[in-house]
Amino acid sequence: MSALTRPREGRMIGGVCAGLARRFGTTPTTMRVIFLASCLLPGPQFLLYLALWALLPGADRKTATTAW
Repeated sequence: MSALTRPREGRMIGGVCAGLARRFGTTPTTMRVIFLASCLLPGPQFLLYLALWALLPGADRKTATTAW
């Protein structure tokens, strides 16, 4: 598992789903489908997405590369 950051690559809007997918070892598309499906349920999913967008740090180029 990697750190929870918003990557520069693979983002569509804010990079939250791409960051969560990288953190939990799944594809960004899967995370986006899960998010869209959860929006059908009552709750503050969209507000949580906005909060994560504002609070998660962006991945800079130094931390985005893997160290060997």
